[in-house]
Amino acid sequence: MKTSWRSASLVAAAAAVLALTTACGQEQGTPSTGSQNVGATAAAGDYGAASTAGSGYDSGSKEQAAAKAEPAGRLAVTESAKLGKVLTDGAGITLYRFDKDTAEPPKSSCDGDCATAWPPVPADGAEAATGIDKSLLGEVTRTDGTKQLTVAGWPMYRYAKDTKAGDTNGQGVGGSWYASAPNGKKATLADLPGLSVRKDAKLGEVVVDKNGMTVYRFMKDQAWPVSKSACTGACLEKWPAVAPVASDDTKGVQKKGLMGFTRPDGVKQMTVNCWPIYTFSGDTAPGDTNGQGVGGTWYAVAPDGKPVGASK
Repeated sequence: MKTSWRSASLVAAAAAVLALTTACGQEQGTPSTGSQNVGATAAAGDYGAASTAGSGYDSGSKEQAAAKAEPAGRLAVTESAKLGKVLTDGAGITLYRFDKDTAEPPKSSCDGDCATAWPPVPADGAEAATGIDKSLLGEVTRTDGTKQLTVAGWPMYRYAKDTKAGDTNGQGVGGSWYASAPNGKKATLADLPGLSVRKDAKLGEVVVDKNGMTVYRFMKDQAWPVSKSACTGACLEKWPAVAPVASDDTKGVQKKGLMGFTRPDGVKQMTVNCWPIYTFSGDTAPGDTNGQGVGGTWYAVAPDGKPVGASK
């Protein structure tokens, strides 16, 4: 009986390895060395803008911040050629949301220098205008006791470097800041699924995330026998991991090897053909492909998970 049990266990283990090989072993890249090469600027320690490394925000002057820490007034909806419908204050200044905040329950993670660069919008004096559901407006009490405006639970901010109506200089900063749509979601031109395919004029078909942002692969990652990312720490600040999405929340992307995994740092990440995927903090609007070919190690992802334009 012991021999039979042991034999059965070996058969089951072999079947599991075979299944994994079938799912993830079709395209093998260079085994991961654990390095954090993030591209041509890595030698200079630049994992994004110098002021955003590890922080997700960009610094601005206190004078700018003070000038913008004023009531929002009657909120409005403006049309952006790149972002679609964008939420603004009464003066036409773009309002933003921060990925490191939470909406349920509402909580702001932006204090100190961050709040200087991204002045919180006061809750008092904010009114909904046409095109904005007033039931979505709320407030959250910040650590300093002040009340901040929320939209669908998300705390709202201005950006110190937006100096006039219509500016969207804060879009995509640090891979964490995005203009808000009227419903509190990230502003985007289209209601996209979690992952879909866009035809780029130069690169052909590339995978994009739910915000229309180009998705990339890191050539030092590993897909077989298990998905493994070589991009950690500061690298991940510049190349944020794409969060897992349901298989049925994709369109045009190869289903094989389409799954999520949990990284050693606890971050959950999506894969295409078992290869970890990322966005690039240097892309600030849907359609941008500024991460293509960076350092000879980062490439946009084709629908089958292969790196677009990478040398063989």
